[in-house]
Amino acid sequence: MNCLRDKKAAYVANVVLTAEDLATTRMCFVAGTRTLAQRRTPTRPLGQVLITSTLRVMCGRFTYLFQWQQLHRLMRLSVLPSEELTPRYNVAPTQSIPAVRFTPEDGRVGVMLRWGLIPSWADDIAIGNRLINARGETVASLPSFRSAFAHRRCLVPMSGFFEWQARAGSKTKQPYWFTTPSREPFCVAGIWERWTKGDSPIESVTLITTTANAFLRPVHDRMPVIVAPDDFDRWLDPASAPPDVQDLIRPAREDLLISEPVSPRVGNPRNDDPGLIESLP
Repeated sequence: MNCLRDKKAAYVANVVLTAEDLATTRMCFVAGTRTLAQRRTPTRPLGQVLITSTLRVMCGRFTYLFQWQQLHRLMRLSVLPSEELTPRYNVAPTQSIPAVRFTPEDGRVGVMLRWGLIPSWADDIAIGNRLINARGETVASLPSFRSAFAHRRCLVPMSGFFEWQARAGSKTKQPYWFTTPSREPFCVAGIWERWTKGDSPIESVTLITTTANAFLRPVHDRMPVIVAPDDFDRWLDPASAPPDVQDLIRPAREDLLISEPVSPRVGNPRNDDPGLIESLP
């Protein structure tokens, strides 16, 4: 694991590690496991080391098959980006993804955000590569996320997401695509930030995860927080304090999603075609 570049990043990564969060490895995009070697971090007392652990990255790839006009009808958007969406079958971290946020002046606004949260205090955007997910149990308290959770919540619409399941007697994992029975879009809870230390501002987002429901648990112990349409207003409202939305961070209904085994080609982010979501026989 490469050394962290500044004390702030080291502090955040240190806290996240102890909370079993995801801000640990430089490149943790493909769902699976990464083993962390024992080492002393710059912010821990002398002699105190991290315990070697295995992290399973959650929600590191997803799909969106809709256009802004469809989201406009489903989510009552008042402002849309000028550039229409094209279907994406293998969205990966650091790429631009559609999101919806609320402003008192404009209502629900559709925007494109960089996937991987860059805290406003960060000196380098590389920290966003490690902050693609935020655990719902700690999003209100960790330094990287607590301000955005309190003031800048958003929704990330998607058509489905991928997760990988270990196979007995095999070193490879079987990817599954999780979607709704109708393949209608659903919305994942997110938080966003605006970073202004570069040549131009960057607006970025992370996806919030929670414990998996019984349907998804055989594949993974975490799942993205899916916000029901009746809860959109409460989640998006900047006036809603963190305690007012904490109950929305929960597993989805067990009948909300279906899953289909799909091609291992989805493991390569360069692949982005309809064949990635075709069910294997």
